Amino acid sequence: MSVKPTNLRDLRASGWVSKTVKQEIHDNFIRLLAARDELFPGVVGYEDTVIPEINIAILAEHDMLFLGEKGQAKSRLMRGLSRFLDDAIPFIDIPEAPFHDDPYAPISRVCREFVDSHQEDEVPIGWWPRADRYAERLSPGTKFADIIGEIDPGKLVGGVSMSAEQALHFGLIPRMHRGIFAMNELPELDELVQVGLFNILEERDVQIRGYPIRFDIDVLILFSANPATYNRSGKVIPQLKDRIGSVIHTHYPRDRDLGIQIMQQEANISLDGDFPVAVPYFMREIVEQITIQARKSKYIDQQSGVSARFSIANYRTMVASARHRGIVLGEKPAVPRISDFGHLYASSLGKLELDLMGSHQMSERQVLDAVVAEAIRIVFEEYIDKHGLAEISEIFGRGVKLEVGDMMPSARYAELLKRVPPVWDKAFEVNAAEDPAVRASCVEFVLAGLYALDRISRSQHHGRMTYEVE
Repeated sequence: MSVKPTNLRDLRASGWVSKTVKQEIHDNFIRLLAARDELFPGVVGYEDTVIPEINIAILAEHDMLFLGEKGQAKSRLMRGLSRFLDDAIPFIDIPEAPFHDDPYAPISRVCREFVDSHQEDEVPIGWWPRADRYAERLSPGTKFADIIGEIDPGKLVGGVSMSAEQALHFGLIPRMHRGIFAMNELPELDELVQVGLFNILEERDVQIRGYPIRFDIDVLILFSANPATYNRSGKVIPQLKDRIGSVIHTHYPRDRDLGIQIMQQEANISLDGDFPVAVPYFMREIVEQITIQARKSKYIDQQSGVSARFSIANYRTMVASARHRGIVLGEKPAVPRISDFGHLYASSLGKLELDLMGSHQMSERQVLDAVVAEAIRIVFEEYIDKHGLAEISEIFGRGVKLEVGDMMPSARYAELLKRVPPVWDKAFEVNAAEDPAVRASCVEFVLAGLYALDRISRSQHHGRMTYEVE
């Protein structure tokens, strides 16, 4: 439709067809699916699990609940459903209209009366764009009036009857008539509001302070929840659960490489510029493995979950630490090292919740240190199998000590290695390069790996670490 109609007569002449929002999403989805278009851009790792379930729910024209732990792209998936809406839809464009009424089937009294009392070429038509047809709300603190509505005292003072539709101030859901409404953290929603929601889901009507206002409200309703709270008795009323059409179970990445792909995509940090950073793949592996180990740790509350934002924030911190060193020391490119992980406390601790039963007297820092050490050990053992690095530990039996640190120049590492046997050349097979900064990163990886395997000891002082055999 090149020129959009501006009145009801022209709209009818244009051939525009009225649809429910679920039918509209259904039809546009089928068109994109048949054309083999990417359905959920930017969502990685759900191709064979979550996305097929969403596809079926769309075709079934269901309201949906996205059930999963934090950082599993629930909000992104809900927002992504708006791309299946039309570019814009027409509505009766009069100031008194409480919402964007369908020109062919208005549900508000004011719009019905206006259409009945005017010629079709006198009924103004506006166009509601896709971007404005999605709204979401976080459950904690949400009141009935926020999403359902309330009687407006000002209108009562003006003489409007309390039982009249005009006396109402409508909440988000009625105002999203013909759109999508998403409620995050459903179990935290007040029980009274939950009752209002299941009336809307089942009967599509609104009851405010005992006055039933019958509307054929047309809205796709989405919810998100954490399994730990959603499945807890009494948190979500059974009638509301029963009325949700489909439950979509999300999950964390099933393998590390996929997690790395998500981490890099979402971190969206440039490695170029005046002070470039080159990140060895083993460093990316360790950052993601830290998250994997945190999700397994008995010291961390697994019901709360460990978000993908944990990996993303740590990756950005690691890159930032390397870039800081590159700027100060004039190294280009800067290359992240294990010693850069000394700055992860700032980006990690606020994203972990300790299990008070499992952590005993361990502090958050001690728990994070243990998780990082285990992640390094796992990745290092994989590289031992590939490169035979274990024999390097033998050189420490001859009294060799190596000091490393996040602000130590890379050239200093080359000087240190002049005192040790050529067997160290094996370390550089991990990330083949002659660049001193890359080789420094490899040295720290091997040292930290040997330490994680209890082959050598480590002492720390003023941000520097010394490795040796006890």
